[in-house]
Amino acid sequence: MREKRSQFGSKLGMIAAAAGSAVGLGNIWRFPSETADGGGAIFILVYIFCILLFGVPLMVAEFLLGRSSRANAAGAFHKLAAGTQWKWVGRVGVLSGFVILGFYMVVCGWTLDYFFQSITGNIVNATDFGAHFSSLLDNKIKQILLMLVFLLLTAYFIYAGVQKGIESSAKVMMPLLFLLLIVMSIRAMTLNGAGEGLAFLFKPNLAEVKSTVFIDAMGQAFFSLSLGMGCMLTYASYFNKETNLIKTSIQVSILDTIVALMAGIIIFSSAFALTNNTDTIVSELVAGGPGLLFITIPDLFNQMPGSAIWSSLFFLLLAIAALTSTISLMEVVTAYLLEEYKMTRKRALQYIVSGVFVLGVFSAISSGFFNFLDIISAKFMMPIGGLFISLFVGWYLDKKIIQVEITNDGSLRFGIGFLKAYSFILKFLAPAGILVIFLYGLLG
Repeated sequence: MREKRSQFGSKLGMIAAAAGSAVGLGNIWRFPSETADGGGAIFILVYIFCILLFGVPLMVAEFLLGRSSRANAAGAFHKLAAGTQWKWVGRVGVLSGFVILGFYMVVCGWTLDYFFQSITGNIVNATDFGAHFSSLLDNKIKQILLMLVFLLLTAYFIYAGVQKGIESSAKVMMPLLFLLLIVMSIRAMTLNGAGEGLAFLFKPNLAEVKSTVFIDAMGQAFFSLSLGMGCMLTYASYFNKETNLIKTSIQVSILDTIVALMAGIIIFSSAFALTNNTDTIVSELVAGGPGLLFITIPDLFNQMPGSAIWSSLFFLLLAIAALTSTISLMEVVTAYLLEEYKMTRKRALQYIVSGVFVLGVFSAISSGFFNFLDIISAKFMMPIGGLFISLFVGWYLDKKIIQVEITNDGSLRFGIGFLKAYSFILKFLAPAGILVIFLYGLLG
């Protein structure tokens, strides 16, 4: 008999929380960058294919591990493979979440700063946005304070618990996120010249397709869905037994993709409408990263009527997307300390906040340390975690557990052919794909 454990209180809250975990800054700065570099619509089509072929099956794998074990990321492997070394897969996921928080919180602090500058109108007075962003990076104390504010805000929702904190916040923030995306998409599409940006985004251009488009799309699909670091596994441990894991994974993937596409609409429409140099703006879109969000986009918005309003909405959008991600990352580490070391939420958060703060301080004062944490988490920990989760479910986990979880103990109809195809993907296709991403990331 399973032990009593926190659960999401509603289907809406469950999907909102899982989608919030997947949606992050990567949807807004990485997806447009990869799309610009990958030939526009061709990249999008390949990306959607990779979501269906790799993303959904891997998310289902994390879901079934979490719900079947009713445990944290490390505890799931300990329960399902007792006495083996598989527990280290979950521990890598927990460590990955902790490491990502260590530098990601600094970026989240930047979104707060630009939001506050936008609502006060200070951003309108900037003339050189490159120098403006550099001044923030040079102000170490300000970055640390902003990072601490975002860290404590995240901890507040985690401290409130699964239903009152994580679920309740997701049910408010995700609808607000989509509302902001809709408003900003409409505004961007009504700019004079926006059609050229939309054409670049949605019109296939075979001449611009890169030879690595499939690898790039596969990597974006993997990272966009927050796979390989225990977030989906941990959240699934709070699912009820009636949750349709296949359907939920598809719903989360669709919502995540919609956010990425709408971010693309906002950025591409604005970029092409507000600049006369198409080659330059495409180069800036391809470069992506912080420069796109904190230099290129503010500069573009500053040319729009009511620029302070649109800039405020955009950076509020970024802050919400970032917060839904940090909540899921922190819950991975919190659940681990709660269950493996029998801590209270308060005590666990004291350790987590202290540790993340230390990493955040070093990330704020040293770009080298910031980049180090980014590289080891994105290029090593996440791919390794995703690879071994796929191998564990595909080769090691009892097939009866897979069948019970996917069919909800027989109440859902999925034939033997479907289960065999799913097993084939996890045994061969997904591991091969992740290895390609891993090697390409190291050698590229």
